[in-house]
Amino acid sequence: MSFDLESYNLNCSATMSLTQQIAGQFREVYLNGTWVSTNLKTQLADVDWQMAAARVGSLNTIAALTFHLNYYMAGVLQAMRGGPLDISDKYSFDMPPIENQNDWETLMSQTWENAEHIARFVEQMPEAQLHEVFVDPKYGNYHRNIHGMIEHGYYHLGQIVLIKKMLRG
Repeated sequence: MSFDLESYNLNCSATMSLTQQIAGQFREVYLNGTWVSTNLKTQLADVDWQMAAARVGSLNTIAALTFHLNYYMAGVLQAMRGGPLDISDKYSFDMPPIENQNDWETLMSQTWENAEHIARFVEQMPEAQLHEVFVDPKYGNYHRNIHGMIEHGYYHLGQIVLIKKMLRG
């Protein structure tokens, strides 16, 4: 795995606003980046529903991790749009079964759509909003929550990469 500083610097151009840069970082982990030589969409491109649902010991499945990431993105996106933040850790792995390729493709599609909607929201928000309270002071500000989703994405991306390697043995 190599780090491409030139590519990263192009994605964080001095002419971009801070919110545009953060939106770019968000897209990098979920949709199209190479900051860590890969991204979630690339890693899932060659995963079929059977691999997505396959268990490796007591680890979460690839499908469960994808659902988990999307669950949080959908909940945060709803709150960003002015709705309630009604997600809970205890439900974040309550995934309906993946029983066929269509189920898996639907989950992936929802994940890419939610990721892009969040990235668009972030790049269009005024920079000052980054410092505003996100829903409730106990959750911190927008900046903290957006970067939390980026970090959360990289954490589970690493798990998915390892699970794929284990499954392919």
